[in-house]
This record gives sequence, C-alpha cells and structure tokens, in this order.
Amino acid sequence: MNLSVVIPLLNEEESLNELYRWIASVMHSNGFLYEVIFIDDGSTDKSWDIIEKLSAENSEVKGIRFQKNYGKSQALHAGFAMAKGDVIITMDADLQDNPEEIPALYKMITEENYDLVSGWKKKRYDSLLSKNMPSKLFNYAARKTSGVKLHDFNCGLKAYKKDVVKTIEVTGEMHRYIPVLAKNAGFTKISEKPVLHQARKYGTTKFGAERFVRGFLDLITIWFLSRFGKRPMHLFGAWGAFMFFVSFCFAIFLGIDKLFINPYGRLIADRTEFYIALTAMVLGTQLFLAGFLGELILRNKKDSRNYIIKEQRNFPD
Repeated sequence: MNLSVVIPLLNEEESLNELYRWIASVMHSNGFLYEVIFIDDGSTDKSWDIIEKLSAENSEVKGIRFQKNYGKSQALHAGFAMAKGDVIITMDADLQDNPEEIPALYKMITEENYDLVSGWKKKRYDSLLSKNMPSKLFNYAARKTSGVKLHDFNCGLKAYKKDVVKTIEVTGEMHRYIPVLAKNAGFTKISEKPVLHQARKYGTTKFGAERFVRGFLDLITIWFLSRFGKRPMHLFGAWGAFMFFVSFCFAIFLGIDKLFINPYGRLIADRTEFYIALTAMVLGTQLFLAGFLGELILRNKKDSRNYIIKEQRNFPD
C-alpha cells in the first residue's frame, strides 16, 4: 500500500464527507493505493455516524472511535499503530489542510528520501491573536531549543516514512513536536514544504488559551527528554553531587573554625552555615534519589498507550 492518511478529529461532522471526497479524488487521479484512517477523539456530534457510513460504503475508509476525548496526540498514536502504508500522511479534518499537497509530499519521502516532511503554512487564515501569534512564538522557541529548523511545527499536514511513525511515541500533548521526537529517535532527514492553508469552512477552532500554556510546558518537557530522557541520573546526579560538594565545603569550614580559629565561640548548631550545609545535604540526597527513580522507571517502562478504543471499522480482528 502506498499511502495511509491519518486524520484525528473532534466534532467535525460538517466537513467529513467533503474531506473524504477530496482525498479520494486526489488519490484516484494519482493512482495511489491508499487507506484513510479517521480517529474520532470523543466527538459529541454525528462525526462517528458519518465515519461508519463512509467505512460501510468504501473499504479504504477505516475508523477508530475513542471512549472519550483523550487529545490529538493519543489519536495520532492510535492511527500510527494501525497504519499500513509505506508513507503516512497526517492532516486535520477541518478542511484547512489541502489534500492536493499529498502527491508532492509523497514524492519528497519516496524520491528525495526524507524521513519526515512538515507542511509550512506561509500564509495563514487563522485569527492573529488566537492562533497566529502563539504559533509564531511556539515555532521560534522550538527551533531554538531543539535545533530542528522548521518554520511551522504545529502544521497538521505532514508526511512520514513508515519507520518513523512505528518508532516514535506520541503521548501527552507532544503532537506539536513530532519532528523533534523523530530527530531524537535518529531520523535526521527532516524537511519542510510550503503548503496552502484554507480558511476554516465549518465549525470553530479548538485552540484555546490553555493550549498556549500547555504548548510551552510541553516544550520544556521535550527539551528535558531530548537531553536527559535516556539518562536522568546525568542531570539529577550532577546536581546532587554539586549539593553534596556545597555541604562538604561548609562542614569543613565549620570544623576548622571550631577546632582551630574560634573554639570557644558559638555552637555550630547556632550558626547559619550549619543550616546551609544541612539543607544542601538533604537536597543532594533527594536529587540522587530522583535520578535513581528515573532510571528505574525508564528500565521498567511498558506500553505507553493511555486511551481506550470504543469501536473500530474496517480493521481486521
């Protein structure tokens, strides 16, 4: 199979039929063997009814329905696990991503041998304050901290080699930073392609102020994971050793002062330096314990799937 198109969605009943017809037209005109995987992330409208109808009428349409809303990252995780294509395309269901871009993205993966190609919405039709400016801030911060030189990390339209999506783990709210996850996993041939961005035709954006905050928290998380995710003791152990060193220095100072300089002065327990040394020792111990716990958790890590699939359509048992 040439292509798997993975589409996470939440309450997009008005756009699904039009989106599928558009994708099918592009696929047929290019002679692709394909599948379209819709992941209903707990919609409360008629989105799943439409997916059921599409899957009954078209064998290439497959559907996954979550028990409740778990988030876009979990939806992508489920879609990636089920995808069978040699190239996987992700796109949003709101008709703002243009399916006409798919053939060019496919060629960049298969002919130019990129591991991942991210869309770049050079001209956006989002509200300046609600999404456009926050996206620019996210992208600037992500470039500086990750070293991945993309203009638009958050574009839903992306193309991947199959090996990439089967290797990376998209959890939490990390869908924004999939290129960084791919780079950290060793897939370094990453590029971008300017793509057409459509104005939203139906419904309203799911972007809110809370996503702005979560995005920056996720960026801090992925910076930490990229540097210390496989070796947490390197961070916590280093800081723990530093705190022990501080404690040791103050203890030596207090000992020398009490024995040789001022033996009849204040009690050691009455001095500020004693409490600094004690606090540094306690902090050093806690940091070492955090490092050990991180190493234990890492070595006992199991399946990170944290969602429940309620129903599926057109997948083999």
